[in-house]
Amino acid sequence: MQKWMVLAKKADFYGIGRKFGVDPVIARVIRNRERISEEEIEQYLHGGMNQIYSFQLMKGMEKALELLLEKIGEKKKIRIIGDYDIDGVCSTYILLIGLKKAGAIVDIDIPDRIKDGYGISKELIDLAYQAGTDTIITCDNGISAMEQVAYAKSLGMTVIVTDHHEIPYEEQEDGSIKTILPPADAIVNPKQEGCRYPFKGICGAMVAYKLICGLYEKNGFPKEAQEEFIEFAAIATVGDVMDLQDENRIVVKEGLRRMKNTKNYGLRALIRVNHLEEAELTGYHIGFVLGPCINASGRLSTAKKALNLLLCKDEKKAQELAEELKALNDSRKEMTQKGVEQAEKLVETTELKEDRVLVIYLPDCHESLAGIIAGRIRETYNKPVIVLTKGKDGVKGSGRSIETYHMFKELVKCKDLLSKFGGHPMAAGLSLPEENIEAFRRALNKKCTLTQEDMMEKVLIDVPMPISYVTLPLIRQLSLLEPFGKGNNKPVFAEKNIKITQCRIFGKNKNVVKMKLYDKNGICMDGVWFGDGEAFVNEIQEKERWSIAYYPSINTYNGRESIEIIVQNYI
Repeated sequence: MQKWMVLAKKADFYGIGRKFGVDPVIARVIRNRERISEEEIEQYLHGGMNQIYSFQLMKGMEKALELLLEKIGEKKKIRIIGDYDIDGVCSTYILLIGLKKAGAIVDIDIPDRIKDGYGISKELIDLAYQAGTDTIITCDNGISAMEQVAYAKSLGMTVIVTDHHEIPYEEQEDGSIKTILPPADAIVNPKQEGCRYPFKGICGAMVAYKLICGLYEKNGFPKEAQEEFIEFAAIATVGDVMDLQDENRIVVKEGLRRMKNTKNYGLRALIRVNHLEEAELTGYHIGFVLGPCINASGRLSTAKKALNLLLCKDEKKAQELAEELKALNDSRKEMTQKGVEQAEKLVETTELKEDRVLVIYLPDCHESLAGIIAGRIRETYNKPVIVLTKGKDGVKGSGRSIETYHMFKELVKCKDLLSKFGGHPMAAGLSLPEENIEAFRRALNKKCTLTQEDMMEKVLIDVPMPISYVTLPLIRQLSLLEPFGKGNNKPVFAEKNIKITQCRIFGKNKNVVKMKLYDKNGICMDGVWFGDGEAFVNEIQEKERWSIAYYPSINTYNGRESIEIIVQNYI
């Protein structure tokens, strides 16, 4: 079931259009993105790196920088402990390069997803201690590592935590919230209480980037020296599915611009093996092409391969590493598809289908694929999904949520059944004893307050707009709204009474349908649908006229440009 809703936010669209030189349709989309004042619209359309926030606003930053400058001056050994996903890899890269250039004696360690699990662990601390490490700095992890940080401190090590995840808390008897922080020497996380940083929605790599900005400034480095990290902060922001709002949007826009001519051998090779040299890089390419290759190393091998690619200074070696990561990602795709099919079969053939929160146990599935499979199942059923897999020490899982369900807070309600958990409103990781699976599933659903309306797929329409209004100049203006992604979705337009004819199915998997679209006045446009081609063609035979939600694009063939309407939904 779908619920179509028109975003009917009011403003002087013609006035905004005249002021900023855009079509009133573009003005309406900007207003729908909650940009109201002229300053906000100006930043949205033309915001630059001079508008991102200072590192000085972040709580704990001065203490962290003071400690790092002291350790660098004393030639103490520093070890970065990152994470195995795209944000962790980019965070580790930024800190490693930045600290080295600031004169630090520094190395890295990244946990093995299977052996070590998420974040800093006692085993990684022991390895650091044995290597003579004086100071551990975490990135994209550590905010929940109470025992681990305390253990490192007991060995006499200094610990700096840089993270962006939710701050752990306990609900008191009176209903108040008590936050719990690890006993680190410095904590840099914009979500911690009392932090003045204006935008809390940054990823771990952005926190790392701010730290290096501060370190460079303290060392008197020119501002331009910070610029080499922007593209990696951008990759992590998109890859970790952060909202593309505020400074995130600026950094991603700037990072994408720089990636086209990146000086990083590894990133250049990764772009090349994915045949994107001539492409106009967008958030889609990070999220669905390049990012998954970086993530694949941490899923099926070791994330150190992805880090080594970014650190590579030899073009031939970079090419080999990039090809290896692409091959890993291709293998990951096949394994994922099998897992999705198993998960769908379980939901369709068991009582799980009646649950509002889907807890799916796939004991033989590679645990690194749980989050991807959860995301696919969420798309199918529009419900929160947690996929569990069997590991050496119990059961591990990854969850993906919907906008109306704060997954981290819901896991807090069931924490007595879990060994470990952490995450965001929209995603989480957890572990638990195998014998607790059924109790966990029942508890989550018992405490769930989602209604049927909450779980209904919502199609938010920016502008009801006739396809006859679409022109090539209007489509080009739509590029001003990029980059698109979470928090800045691609605009959706809609028109009623569309006749769909001359459907032709293309593609090896029969997942592309080309067609002709006729409005009620007989105006014709080329259309395309991406999805199950045969199902689409069969369904549109059911009636003569349809309402379509769409996005207009430019199709270039043999040097000629034409308008193509991408059909996204139909009822």
